[in-house]
Amino acid sequence: MHPMLNIGIRAAHAAGDHIVRYVDRIEGMTVDSKGLNDFVSEVDKQAESIIIDHIRKAYPAHGILAEESGAHPGDEYQWVIDPLDGTTNFLHGFPQFAVSIGLLHKGVPDQAVIYDPLRQELFVASKGAGAQLNNRKIRVSKQRELKGSLLGTGFPYSNMDGLEQYLDNFRKLCPITAGIRRAGAASLDLAYVACGRLDGFWESGLKPWDIAAGVLLILEAGGTVSDIDKSENYLRSGNIVAGNLQITDGLLKIF
Repeated sequence: MHPMLNIGIRAAHAAGDHIVRYVDRIEGMTVDSKGLNDFVSEVDKQAESIIIDHIRKAYPAHGILAEESGAHPGDEYQWVIDPLDGTTNFLHGFPQFAVSIGLLHKGVPDQAVIYDPLRQELFVASKGAGAQLNNRKIRVSKQRELKGSLLGTGFPYSNMDGLEQYLDNFRKLCPITAGIRRAGAASLDLAYVACGRLDGFWESGLKPWDIAAGVLLILEAGGTVSDIDKSENYLRSGNIVAGNLQITDGLLKIF
């Protein structure tokens, strides 16, 4: 296993263990609002500090982009961290959240870790070496058409500018799929695409820390990832369509 991936795994496990300790102590927690329907808890900040400490000890020269503390300059490597993806779920006791850690090398996804601490599911990938779930190789779904497919998505929740376009796409997809799920943690949605639990996924307005790890998982699991405009600009735009080749193409045609 790649040594940088090992550091990411250790950091994710440590942060996940910390998060789980607070699952039954949410009522007394300090929670701040960063914007409309966008919250941060003391646990988010503590988990992020734990991850950064692990990275800094191993690779002090690397850059970091973290959801809560922002950008920390460094060399050609940059760790992209979401310490608690699905904070709203966590604060409501809804058991769908994860730690997401991606490593970019010169802006290209190189290592990926997504850890669900409640289910103890560890999704990892290294560029060129495939993707795994708990040490088992994973592949994207073999579903070949949107008819009968199970899709994941994320509803607009903070910026509502694209709501009407989103609803239009939703209306087009509902009659031709087996179902559409909105679980509230994009990193896990992407991990589920990588292991075939979801056939495809789309969402707009995501941040780099939401998707940096998940896109590599999908690519290494044999899938495809695209911006909604069919470019590869998704890490910058935050607009993403993912699945196997047939499902991604089908979604792009709808959009």
